[in-house]
Formats: sequence, structure tokens, C-alpha cells
Amino acid sequence: MEVARINQAKYNVFRWRYELSIPKKLVLALGIACLTGLAAQIRVPVPWSPVPVTGQTFAVLLAGVVLGSWWGGISLALYTGLGAMGLPWFTGWSSGLGYLAGPTGGYITGFILAAMFLGYFTDKYIRSRSFFSMLGLMLFANFILIHIPGLIQLHFWLSLVKGEAVSLSHLLMMGTIPFIVGDITKAIAAAAIARGITPKLAYNGEVDKEKWASWRLP
Repeated sequence: MEVARINQAKYNVFRWRYELSIPKKLVLALGIACLTGLAAQIRVPVPWSPVPVTGQTFAVLLAGVVLGSWWGGISLALYTGLGAMGLPWFTGWSSGLGYLAGPTGGYITGFILAAMFLGYFTDKYIRSRSFFSMLGLMLFANFILIHIPGLIQLHFWLSLVKGEAVSLSHLLMMGTIPFIVGDITKAIAAAAIARGITPKLAYNGEVDKEKWASWRLP
């Protein structure tokens, strides 16, 4: 009985957020943007790289799950846009267009793509809400949708601003390899939370709503 009540509560919450008015969705999106800004202040410098280890990606990976594709993306677009306009919630309480043009700006652009990607699968496929499916999606979002734009901009920043010729191996050592363990850990934690808070009932006309019950992955 208790499990049934919890499952119904999760369904009610996600159905509620799906049916919210636009102003209320905007408030939620601002809330996730604020959470991302706070997580950005969890910062561990990497001595040989201009890209620090931060807590941002944890909030980003959950943004789409919590808000869905469009509003998850909007929440990170708000984070990016308001930060560019001067709100000091980038890493180290930084802000401005100059920060977005710097070595870490590409990762922030990738945040928007990652949130939209994860929100799409969360809303469209009940099967995506298992731990292992969500972990796979989050790892893809992290290392492809966030890291690739991040590496591209880091490369151009090093080349054009610093005047450094950077090999692919050196670029990966600066922009991806130091973050693998931490990013996987954050993805595991975010996938576990997503598994716990998402309903296994259709709230949005999911395409696999007639098939999910025969699926056995946790």
C-alpha cells in the first residue's frame, strides 16, 4: 500500500508539472537555473587546465528529468543568458559575455543540449526512467553533448587567445580526462535520483506506455 501511494505521488507530481501554466513553469525553470548557479560554486581547480571540476553537471543532468525537454532547456538557457547579462552565478561567482567566450563557455552551451536531450527521453519513454537506461543517457549527454562543444571552444580559445597549438591528446587531457571519474560519479548519483523520482506510469502519452510493464531492467 505504501509503495502504491509513493508511485501515485510521483505520477501526480510529474502530471502536475506537465500541466502547469507557462508562468509557473518559468518559475520552476528559474529555480533550476539558480540550483545550477549554486552548484557551479562547488569548484576544484585542475592545475594544468583552465577548466575546473564543478558541481554544475549534476544539476544539469537532472534539469531535463525534472522539467522536461523544452523547459529543462529553457532553464539552462536562462542560466546562460542571465549569466551573460551580468548575474554572477557562473563558476567563481563570475558573469558576462567574456566568460562565455572563455575556455569553459562551450561546456555551458552543451548544458542546454544535455537538458533538452534528457528531458525528451524522460517525457517520451517510460523505459528511459530505469536506473541503467537513465545512466546511459546521462553519460551520453555528459561526454557527447557537453564535452564536445566544450572541447571545441577550448581548442579555439587556446589557439586564438593563447596562441597555443594543441594536439587532440593534450586537449583531452585538459578538457575531458581529468573529469571522467567525477562526471561518472555525478551521473550515477543523478540517475539514481531520476530513477527514484520518476513515475512508471504514462503522464504524457508516452510512446511505450503499453509495453513498459514487460520490461525488467531496474
